[in-house]
Amino acid sequence: MRPPSPRAAEALTDLLLPFWQLVIGLFVLATVIVAGFRLVQRGPSRMGAALLLAGGAVVCVAVLSYLAQSL
Repeated sequence: MRPPSPRAAEALTDLLLPFWQLVIGLFVLATVIVAGFRLVQRGPSRMGAALLLAGGAVVCVAVLSYLAQSL
């Protein structure tokens, strides 16, 4: 029996890709929920700085994603 061709291997990877994106997304969501809960427990004094930091991180990720796609 011949080994699978590279095209067949890529097709299998393309089929599994959405599943792995879902798994990674669920882990990110769980992390955000746990971090948000812990932040709320610390009180409002740290909420402002945390929101600025999180907002800056989101903007940086969005800009880097846009730049990576445009190349």
